Amino acid sequence: MSTYPNMQNQQTNIVRSEPLIARAEALKPRLSSREVGMRGLIEVQADPQALHGWRTKRIAGAEGLNERSFGKGDSAIVDFGDHRVGYLSLNVSPVGSPPDAPLKLKLTFGEMPVEMAEPFSSYDGWISSSWLQEETLFVDVLPARLELPRRYSFRYLKLEVLDTSQKYKVRFDSLRVRTVTSADASAVRPLESDDPMLAEIDRVSIRTLEDCMQDVFEDGPKRDRRLWLGDLRLQALANYETFRSSDLVKRCLYLFAGLPDEQGRVSANLFIEPKLIADDTYLYDYSLFFAASLFDYWEATGDRVALLELWPTARRQVESALEHVTDGLVKDSDSWWSFIDWNPDLNKQAPTQGVLIYVLKRALKLAEAVGGEEGATCAETWTEAVRQAEKAAVEQLWDAEQGFFVSGEARQVSWASQVWLALAETLPQEENRALLLRLLEKKPIVGMTTPYMVHHLVEALLVAGLREEAVRQLKTYWGGMIEDGADTFWELYDPQDKNFSPYGSHLINSYCHAWSCTPTYLIRRYGL
Repeated sequence: MSTYPNMQNQQTNIVRSEPLIARAEALKPRLSSREVGMRGLIEVQADPQALHGWRTKRIAGAEGLNERSFGKGDSAIVDFGDHRVGYLSLNVSPVGSPPDAPLKLKLTFGEMPVEMAEPFSSYDGWISSSWLQEETLFVDVLPARLELPRRYSFRYLKLEVLDTSQKYKVRFDSLRVRTVTSADASAVRPLESDDPMLAEIDRVSIRTLEDCMQDVFEDGPKRDRRLWLGDLRLQALANYETFRSSDLVKRCLYLFAGLPDEQGRVSANLFIEPKLIADDTYLYDYSLFFAASLFDYWEATGDRVALLELWPTARRQVESALEHVTDGLVKDSDSWWSFIDWNPDLNKQAPTQGVLIYVLKRALKLAEAVGGEEGATCAETWTEAVRQAEKAAVEQLWDAEQGFFVSGEARQVSWASQVWLALAETLPQEENRALLLRLLEKKPIVGMTTPYMVHHLVEALLVAGLREEAVRQLKTYWGGMIEDGADTFWELYDPQDKNFSPYGSHLINSYCHAWSCTPTYLIRRYGL
């Protein structure tokens, strides 16, 4: 299987369900906002020991900007003190002679110091450079109040005067960010913990989730600003333990259900503006997660109306996934693609088998909750499907000599394969525990590159009763991000390769990302 296939399916026809879309639109949240001012001025200094080779040094308070004037070639870096998602405004005033030429001003926004230090012109990745956050403005009339219409995700702002004239300079003041979110911070219960590191990880997790909660659960406010199904599932779990905005989860589920293709499959992600569009990307694991997400929602809310309305969509995702199964085993072929993780060397067969078993067990409970003849029929069919899938995993993927599950024709041993088949509880409890302890000891070469994958490792450890090991992994990984300067948790973090990016450059990585917010769920749900 190709790791990065062309996921587009240009021939797909979307079958819109206007009643389901209307239900979603009725649940559109109201965004709350607040004004946040700058905290001070910084400079960025080279440091080989810092993440990406750069660290910040505070050089002045907020008043330091007001005291300076800027001519051609002058610049300053403003620190807003924490990660912000919102709209920037600022005053620009002339200093000296009357302005006899427009001001040419460049604004560069960054979530991390590296975005202030390395020029965006150096970017050479495979996704669009237009995600890099910058503006070049021409101001014809001074003084002026600038209010940028575009929403940005940042902590740092670089102001660069590209040109004025020889006769005047400019001064900046009243820099403000109008932050926006649909999260209600007052709904979050204080964490009762005497562990400072866990408390800080919980706090940063909640900030990450808060900044991703907009009209929908976005995957990242910097990039891609879309509703992705895999991210939604994890955001919803964190949300149930914190902001408890069940209506936002419900809205997102209805949006996906309202835009299936002609085969009944749900897209991996949706574009929300300027109008609702289903992307032409279909992922095996993400589609299955619709059923798991509906189960989680049902378990959290007991909303039977939504259960019955969304059940046909969940059922169809399971049926579609089983079409790629032969004698209980997901076929290793190019006819499907799962995400699982961004590791380019990862074979996806065995971890996808784990996802299938994991979701089937939850879909069974959905069928039982739906009841009636249809629910009973599905429950009977899927009970047998679980039995066959677990049997196939043990008989065809288990390598007794190595003590690991293997994947694909090369019989690859990876972290992802063990994690997903353990999280699905494919083996008996004691064997599951032994498998995960062996995984932590042997450390297969094909590792994990995203918080998305590490989340599943930590939860698999907790499900297996390995609480101390789970806490250790959680602290090492997410605590490592905090030690490396995280205000919100990142899309990508490989402690062995901190410059890792699947896109060709860490400049375009997202440093506030939905699938990274789950420690608050793990800490609170499992009583850590």
